[in-house]
Amino acid sequence: MFELKEAKGNSYYIESPAKIGLLRVNDDEVCLIDSGSDKDAGRKVRQILDANGWKLKAIFNTHSNADHIGGNSYLQKQTGCRIYAPGIECSFIRHPVLEPSFLYGGYPFSELRHKFLLAQESVAEYLTDDVLPEGMSVIPLPGHFFDMVGFRTSDDAVYLADCLSSRETLDKYGITFIHDVEEYLKTLEKVKTMEAAIFIPAHAAATDDITELVEYNISRVHETAERILSICREALSGEAVIKKIFQAYGLAMNAQQYVLIGSTVRSYLSWLKDKGLLEIAIDDSMLLWRTV
Repeated sequence: MFELKEAKGNSYYIESPAKIGLLRVNDDEVCLIDSGSDKDAGRKVRQILDANGWKLKAIFNTHSNADHIGGNSYLQKQTGCRIYAPGIECSFIRHPVLEPSFLYGGYPFSELRHKFLLAQESVAEYLTDDVLPEGMSVIPLPGHFFDMVGFRTSDDAVYLADCLSSRETLDKYGITFIHDVEEYLKTLEKVKTMEAAIFIPAHAAATDDITELVEYNISRVHETAERILSICREALSGEAVIKKIFQAYGLAMNAQQYVLIGSTVRSYLSWLKDKGLLEIAIDDSMLLWRTV
């Protein structure tokens, strides 16, 4: 873990729980794509930089989930690097309490206020095309999170952030975090048609052919949607639907899993309602969901 691997040319990635991209902009300077999950990840990245005699110029965050920005604060304090992030993700990075607050739907209780969901603050600036290294471009990848992006380098290496889960993860958990199901599916359809020398998803193996994995991710989204429609043949509260999803996929609930899967289930419910496949009713002061 935390092994530097060459993708192509001056484009690299650091093998870690959420892959960290690395781009050499000249002989002495590099930029990172994300920074890992916490201070320890940042420290290990710093060791790789020092071992190669590289100075960290900037971090480009794909989105603001804690496992992608957790090393920001340490690396920025140690190196003085600048940090850039797209749209609303920039605000979440400046104010990390927004992530557990959003997931929970209120002020997060203590079990949610830790590094898994709550990164340390860092000074982030809005990502614009003019701050990118020469030959690097932004790829909008919304759906998993609000304004998530990926990047394509001049070496034709494409960093895909969290728009894909590995087949192993999907087979093990059945359902993975999605904020906006409609936009997520649009993103997957776009990625399916992409060509690149190498694709580097944050949570799946690097590959030169991404199509099969994209199709598997799409199929699992539709499988989850069909499962929810089946569950909601009887009118149920959102909490009851969440419980049945945990049971259906054999997941063990803890506080972290509750907010991540719970938020995802609510996103599916909204999507299916907007598609006219679910309806809502208020009964005995409870919001209920029912298949049309």
